[in-house]
Amino acid sequence: MKKIIFKGSGVALITPMHEDGSVNFEVLEEIIEFQIKNKTDAIIICGTTGESATLSDEEKAAVIKFTVEKVAGRIPVIAGTGSNNTEHTLKMSKKAAELGVDALLIVTPYYNKTSQKGLIEHYTYIAKRVELPIILYNVPSRTGVNILPETYLELSKISNIVATKEANGDLSTIAKTISLCRDNLAVYSGNDDQILPILSLGGLGVISVFANICPLKCHEINHKYFNGEHDYAMRLFWDSIELMNSLFCDVNPIPVKEAMNQIGFNCGKCRLPLVELSDKNKIKLIECMRNSGVVVK
Repeated sequence: MKKIIFKGSGVALITPMHEDGSVNFEVLEEIIEFQIKNKTDAIIICGTTGESATLSDEEKAAVIKFTVEKVAGRIPVIAGTGSNNTEHTLKMSKKAAELGVDALLIVTPYYNKTSQKGLIEHYTYIAKRVELPIILYNVPSRTGVNILPETYLELSKISNIVATKEANGDLSTIAKTISLCRDNLAVYSGNDDQILPILSLGGLGVISVFANICPLKCHEINHKYFNGEHDYAMRLFWDSIELMNSLFCDVNPIPVKEAMNQIGFNCGKCRLPLVELSDKNKIKLIECMRNSGVVVK
């Protein structure tokens, strides 16, 4: 069995910004401590929710370095280093390794896309040149590329490709992937509203947007399930579905960043081309947060 990076709730952390759009490291530290205090099992930095698409390489390195230093080994830190350029992905992966992360999250190439053979060659090329464990990231709605179960099987034969964040939304293909790969590939849900279904198939947890605002509840959904308290885990999950879905009333991370502002973290706005949440959706989001027991300012 390959190394398990974490089991349970990994938070896909937002990147807080000042009014001028620069990274707010003071608030980032507050958020990191909030997450660890509330039992988050891993921090994923510079992913989609962290606005990696609009962070420069220098900003990514600074955010990764800061996070590793502040977490100080208390929980795993996983850095998003993927791009649609294989050499650039390798460069950022090596940089993240130098900065001390525990693992890499590497999204499928987007825009230029590739074939299943291309995916195998892309990931193999990177995996052979870094030593850190790699979590694949499959999110076809964002990238236009879907990793097929048979491709996962080939990639799972590579020693440091240890897991996937699966956000294709298709439980049948996820079941097939788990059946084919077994202990050679851990599966984390990439969709909050599929946490329990994927756990029931043998998944090891979630890389979560929801955990930004409800880290303890997300942790408990997973760990109550692992501990055999399935009914309790289901009730927590059912009680959270509406809020999980409301965090996608607009393009991620627009709603979750607004939600973080509403609970008292001065996270600022998203960088363009993402714009502020509409007043209509903001009212609905706040109402949903209150209905879910989240204290808003």
